[in-house]
Amino acid sequence: MISKTDIEAYERDGAIVVRGVFKDWIETMAEGVAHNMAEPGQYASENDVSEGRFFDDYCNWTRIPAFENVVRNSPAAELAATAMQSETAQFFHDHVLVKEPGTPKPTPWHQDSPYYFVEGSQTVSIWIPLDPVKEASLRFIAGSHKWENLVRPVSWADDSDFYEGDYGWTPVPDPDADPSQTQVLEWAMEPGDAVLFDYRTAHGARGNTSNTRRRALSLRWVGDDARYVERPGRTSPPYPGHQMQDGQKLREDWFPVIWQKPE
Repeated sequence: MISKTDIEAYERDGAIVVRGVFKDWIETMAEGVAHNMAEPGQYASENDVSEGRFFDDYCNWTRIPAFENVVRNSPAAELAATAMQSETAQFFHDHVLVKEPGTPKPTPWHQDSPYYFVEGSQTVSIWIPLDPVKEASLRFIAGSHKWENLVRPVSWADDSDFYEGDYGWTPVPDPDADPSQTQVLEWAMEPGDAVLFDYRTAHGARGNTSNTRRRALSLRWVGDDARYVERPGRTSPPYPGHQMQDGQKLREDWFPVIWQKPE
């Protein structure tokens, strides 16, 4: 499912692609995305675009049976643990992102980690397109998961600071301004392929200027060393009422361990 070379690349670059591992789950995922768009959750967003439509929503797996099936029964959990080199894979949350045809709005460059209340060296997002993608695939700055400071988190709506105050963030990168300074990874993908990336890996995506939809399901996981961390404001996702304290493992009744290494 994932080779030693893949694991070495993940550790070095912070992002890899795996081919065909979810090919038998695309219909189930598509059913879940259709359910989600027909019945959006409390965090659903219609991102402000001048043309087309950019829908996203997260934290719906406990109310959408198709997503729960994918989380619990697909190869995702074991794949996550293997990439993280972790003895466990604990599920954090699901995220649906849909760019309709003719939606030129890009996904801004960012790291996921500053928006989350979890830190650790063992984290992974598994991004799975349900449609063929070429120019609208995710793009990654190789090695950015090893940067000393996290990238400044901003609101995607207006580029304003996500948290109030100055916390020594790294400025939001623009690798296209001087391509010689960074290595950008991106892959054309088919349904069933997936990219795996560390929460700290800087990434973005171009707009969808094609004549087909770009539906994607992202599954976020944490491993053995992940711990809750206080952020200077409301995180995304916020999970109100979680009552966790700085340095604790994520509570398993909210964030279940789906896979554990056999003894």
